[in-house]
Amino acid sequence: MSIRIAVGQFHELTDERLRFAAQIGATGLQMNNPYLPGETRWQEKDVRELVERTEAFGLKFEAIENVPTHFYNKVMLGLPGRDEQIENYQATMRAVARAGVPVLGYHFMPNSVWSTDRSARTRGGAEARRFEMAAVDAVDTDVAKMKTYMPTTLGHQSSMPVFAKGDQVITEDQMWDNYSYFIKAVLPVAEEEGLKLALHPDDPPVPMLGGVARLFYKPDNFKKAYAIAGSSASWSLDLCLGCCSEMPGGKDNVREMIEYFAPKGAIAYIHFRDVQGTVPDFTECFIGDGNYDPAEVMMLLAKNGFDGFLLDDHVPKMDGDSDWNHRGRAHAIGYMQGLLRMSEFVRAA
Repeated sequence: MSIRIAVGQFHELTDERLRFAAQIGATGLQMNNPYLPGETRWQEKDVRELVERTEAFGLKFEAIENVPTHFYNKVMLGLPGRDEQIENYQATMRAVARAGVPVLGYHFMPNSVWSTDRSARTRGGAEARRFEMAAVDAVDTDVAKMKTYMPTTLGHQSSMPVFAKGDQVITEDQMWDNYSYFIKAVLPVAEEEGLKLALHPDDPPVPMLGGVARLFYKPDNFKKAYAIAGSSASWSLDLCLGCCSEMPGGKDNVREMIEYFAPKGAIAYIHFRDVQGTVPDFTECFIGDGNYDPAEVMMLLAKNGFDGFLLDDHVPKMDGDSDWNHRGRAHAIGYMQGLLRMSEFVRAA
């Protein structure tokens, strides 16, 4: 397959979303933590309904990104009950694969994505997400305040722990043990089912938040995870370029991740977004206004053999935009389409 563009980042599949994807010229879609029945696992028939509805609009169902956090929070934290959660996760993987979805994205952030400002200003006054580590440090052990930095739209916020400092801290070594335990348990099922598991980077990419260590905040740690997985063909990345750009070094991380993992076929799909600045203080922005050159990155993906799909992911909220930011997404998708056509033309010349 060749590089292609999908629409995503929504929880409920509606005819309006499907029409938007078809009208904007995308070839497929991805869903993030779809609203499906089940408190501990998903069933094949429910996932299959999503696939069939998508295909009825002439679109490919490319991936599901994330299950509810409470499906595997004990796994991420190494708590009693993790084996039962892994068993349920394996069942969900089988349901997703057998329903016709080739990729299941996941993260390994027990307390998820943090934002200290969701209405920061970017080009022309559009609203964008910002993260400022100083704001987190300022509240220190104020758990109630820290919870306001966590998402409210991805579901089950109350099940995502925020630990105070002191003897409750979960260290990076503990998190590595938890990740290794998880990935070694689920990869054989993914391989058996022909499913790719796609790991999302930590966002923000910092070593610890709320007393819980993070793992995927620098390129070397992704390489370590790849080694733990034994270079399995079912281990892959949901490579968020924005997260890589947020890391210290900015655009250099984007290049390193693409050049290392794309030739190995270990990138399932791309979140094509960017930020201005890096940790400890960055703000999301329109494509082309950030740390890396998007044309250079598109060429880099093609040159290194990437053959997955591109996704709009987070976008600034423009004046008069919808809750899902249709205007911002149309801009991002059109930008990507132009870049993709340019790269095809240059490679063919």
